[in-house]
Amino acid sequence: MKQMVWKQLGEIRDKKILDFGSGIGVTANYLAKHNDVIAIEPDEDSIKERWVDHPYTQIVGSTDELRQFDAETFDMIICHNVLEYAEDRADIVKEFARIVKADGKISIVKHNRAGRVMQMVVLLNDFDHAHSLLDGKDGMAAKYGAIRYYEDTDIEKWCPELVIKKTLGMRTFWDMQQNQEIHKDVAWQNKMIEIEMRVSDMDEYKEIAFFHHLMIEKR
Repeated sequence: MKQMVWKQLGEIRDKKILDFGSGIGVTANYLAKHNDVIAIEPDEDSIKERWVDHPYTQIVGSTDELRQFDAETFDMIICHNVLEYAEDRADIVKEFARIVKADGKISIVKHNRAGRVMQMVVLLNDFDHAHSLLDGKDGMAAKYGAIRYYEDTDIEKWCPELVIKKTLGMRTFWDMQQNQEIHKDVAWQNKMIEIEMRVSDMDEYKEIAFFHHLMIEKR
């Protein structure tokens, strides 16, 4: 999934980047090879395990840390699989709009409810959970707690200063392959990434992808 995100982002060099909710730092570390990266993560256990092949600044904290930055500080803001777990996500998005440069970009990866429903029905046979999701209820993650699903367009509702320029799908097919052993095969991974990338911008496949990747700019 990380490789798909990086391919969708394209080559990024000589930029000042914020990775908000950086986890164990896989993406921060990757981008730090050619960029100046600041990573923010509230979970200290994740930070202890972080990847540091390339130097970057790691901050322990959350939304309050965003308020410490001057306006228009960053060329790019990364926020992947974070907002579903945040209670103050509207405030977070507004801070993103304040601290990203006028010509900057924001990359948000989020759960897609339709894809999650498919996962429950096809892979897990959890029909009760599928019905609950269709009724608009939250999900649950073992490590992070409630998954508060939101629509792609909610970003623009929370902060009208931002506009979604492109939406791409991710993991449309990956999880449908239930042979767990083949998941470890590099040749299979490469073929899967290739076809995932091919359909990532096709509407009919985006609708059922497990995740959406939103490319956002200021209006």
